[in-house]
Amino acid sequence: MNKPFDLPLSAHFDEEDSNTSTNPNFGSVLKARLSRRGMLRSTLGSAMTAAFGSVALTACGGSDDDSNPVPPTQPSETLLGFTAVAKTLADTATVPTGYTATVVYATGDAMFAGVSAFKNDGTDTGYDRRSGDCHDGMEYFGLSASGAPDPISNDRALLGINFEYITPQFLHVNGPSARPRPAGETDIEVDCHGVGIVEISKTAGKFATVQASTFNRRITGATEIEITGPARAHAALVTKFSPTGTRTRGTVNNCGTGKTPWGTLLTGEENWAGYFYRAAGDNQKRTANANVALARYGRSVTDAAAASSRYGWETSGTQDKYARWDMSVKGVSADGSDDYRNEINGQGYIVEIDPYLATSVLKKRTALGRYAHESAAFSKPVAGKPLAIYMGDDAQNEYVYKFVTSATWSQADATATDRVAVGDKYLDQGKLYVARFNDDGTGNWIELSMSNPAISGYATYAFTDNGDVAIHSRIAGDAVGATKMDRPEWCGVHPTNGEIYFTMTNNSNRRVAPTGTQTQVNAANPRAYTDIKGVSTTQQGNVNGHIVRVRENGGEPGASSFTWDVYLFGAESTASPSFVNLSGLTADQDFSSPDGLVFSPSTGICWIQTDDGAFTDVTNCMMLAAVPGALGDGEKVTLNYGTTTVTTPMGKKPTPNTLKRFFVGPANNEITGLCETPDGKVMFINVQHPGDDTAVTDVGDPAKFTSHWPGNSGYGAGGATARPRSATVMITKNDGGRIGT
Repeated sequence: MNKPFDLPLSAHFDEEDSNTSTNPNFGSVLKARLSRRGMLRSTLGSAMTAAFGSVALTACGGSDDDSNPVPPTQPSETLLGFTAVAKTLADTATVPTGYTATVVYATGDAMFAGVSAFKNDGTDTGYDRRSGDCHDGMEYFGLSASGAPDPISNDRALLGINFEYITPQFLHVNGPSARPRPAGETDIEVDCHGVGIVEISKTAGKFATVQASTFNRRITGATEIEITGPARAHAALVTKFSPTGTRTRGTVNNCGTGKTPWGTLLTGEENWAGYFYRAAGDNQKRTANANVALARYGRSVTDAAAASSRYGWETSGTQDKYARWDMSVKGVSADGSDDYRNEINGQGYIVEIDPYLATSVLKKRTALGRYAHESAAFSKPVAGKPLAIYMGDDAQNEYVYKFVTSATWSQADATATDRVAVGDKYLDQGKLYVARFNDDGTGNWIELSMSNPAISGYATYAFTDNGDVAIHSRIAGDAVGATKMDRPEWCGVHPTNGEIYFTMTNNSNRRVAPTGTQTQVNAANPRAYTDIKGVSTTQQGNVNGHIVRVRENGGEPGASSFTWDVYLFGAESTASPSFVNLSGLTADQDFSSPDGLVFSPSTGICWIQTDDGAFTDVTNCMMLAAVPGALGDGEKVTLNYGTTTVTTPMGKKPTPNTLKRFFVGPANNEITGLCETPDGKVMFINVQHPGDDTAVTDVGDPAKFTSHWPGNSGYGAGGATARPRSATVMITKNDGGRIGT
């Protein structure tokens, strides 16, 4: 997750665009320049539309509208019956009137007995026993009173939480030191990454973490993990640490999550390439094939220029735990068993974790492909049918994927005690597909395997076997002509009709008339315009993002084709309805850069979260509640940019009853991650990196911090001048009802 239009200090390596393939785009159009304030910046043709402890936080509201009840509701409930939250730049967390938000777990909080309270002054250490930083995707795993798995428990549970990356300026007394980095700082930063399993328990109606729980577990950037699936023991995974290519260390940049039908956590490794340093001239020590692969994954070098690393961990000393971050060829072996030239190939997967067993083996499931993984959403389990897992590659101009299991679903596996073994059954064998979106609202799933001649005979990169395809899924997608999309991030499956929703966050490289590596608009990514932020900041491309909706043909998870439309276009309400605000959003609904997307299993509400840099002169990032319809409920929109038009199937425009702003976070934040108690009465969301654009040079002056949340709301050390912290927030409804009603 990142903000390519307005990058924070810690996210400069996230704006990746390494897809230089010539894969097709549907509707070619000419350049459109449009201010989101609604002013047309050039002479263009017209477009036609046919068609959630201890501290309570702020509550406020705007207009109030009743919604049309949509199943599954309970008697006397009205979905989206709350008062919409207004846009705000306030450094607080805002929920509707009648709701309370409470911080329950923040960066640095102790997770184990004997760990000291967090001082929040840059002197804290031992993050392998504390909450990590930048809370992201999250899942709820119920526990019975006896400590057994209980999927319907509303009073005791485990939260599986991703810690995506770090805000280094706040982790150290004076911010991060210059390179070479001190070993102590690097140790903190590596440990701040990864995943946390933390027990929560309800007392007097409110949840709090259980510090002494035997279930608590911290997985960091140094934790040993097993490699499974088709890439296990592959030559491209051989390292000094694992000469057999069967193990690696650490999981980093964990973003979205998934919850398997058998009760395990899936965590996606997203923007991991920038963690590795590669020396100038390293290309001369590698094969042409290897250099193609490294360039495609964002680590190209020249004879004069190196690929610098994001945090400089490789500069902290000669110990193996630091040397592993330098992926340059340094040894003399032919296979890479005496250095870390292949270390990068151990990152970029979906990792499976059994949250109920703190000593369980962690597994990277390579069959699901290697790219900038976000969430992993499962199709509705049906006995006797395979499972489909839907995924996106979060980088500009990357692809949408699905994995179809070879094994068919058995309901007995839902309660199996050896959950990792069940994962072996479903996640190590199957078929990986990439999506091609056709301009007529249809699409195809194209298999990525050596049985596809387009892959086995690809001239740009010589694939050797299916393990190679799994490790280099992006290149395989290039080979088969997959559709370049506008940063596919989270996805979710509608609990009733099984349709799949993919967020396309934004794309600063989308153009109507592209030059260089820019990408032309197409039917599934039809907008390219100029937006003016504030007084004079110009932003171009698909600035505000959109959400694509997919229906498998026949409702079958293993279908080879699908239909699609654009469910929602992000926009400011005052933007031109002809080119930008195509969904007709009002002031209570407008948003930019959809990122997280989760369907409530209780109410069916679709929760949409934003990670934005384009609209932040007007409002902090937010979360909206939606009651979506079904694919095909709208009409087509035709954008006429002068000499060329592009036509896109679009969902029905939302009403005040079907889309409404529910939450706005503190300053410089991202809203991400969501899970609920089974009864839908308690929601947990994450507020990531508040104040992350505070300059390192300003760390010594709290008056210059761009956020002080949640300290300024009374949580933890520091008070009104606290260093900001990422945190998990609990939201409850004051009358005890279900969230969003």
